[in-house]
Amino acid sequence: MYERAAKVGLRMFRSFFRQQGNAMSEIGEFLSQVAPIRRQHEAAKLDVLFRQVTGWQPVLWRGNMLGYGTYNYTYASGRSGRYLATGFAPRKAKLSIYILPGYANFDTILARLGKHTKGKSCLYLNRLEDADLAVLQELIRAGLDNLGAQWPVHPT
Repeated sequence: MYERAAKVGLRMFRSFFRQQGNAMSEIGEFLSQVAPIRRQHEAAKLDVLFRQVTGWQPVLWRGNMLGYGTYNYTYASGRSGRYLATGFAPRKAKLSIYILPGYANFDTILARLGKHTKGKSCLYLNRLEDADLAVLQELIRAGLDNLGAQWPVHPT
């Protein structure tokens, strides 16, 4: 069943690029090189999911992260910069999902997500099938709303 769902996600991804008149963009090229093939299918499915939730195009960030939206931050120390608002990285061992600035207020959502581990602003999934995708969409939206309350979020 999972293989069928992954193939549907990959078909949706390819269909999206055909509809946009995008032959094989930097993002498409990146996703086509993700290994192993199971992770490639999961990455394509996540790309479709993030595009649906955010309405934004992905940008490839250093570290092989796909980011959706950006925000400019300035800390009390004076350090400032620009970073992705949300996104993911299809790592070989696990999928890394980025919800910024962190997961402090999302325990009730995370409790419904499924099998995962987390860092400060990173969620790790061994397999995409371990997560409830509707709950993951809810988490992405909640993260963007929380981030937007602290810093302006800009579309990509």
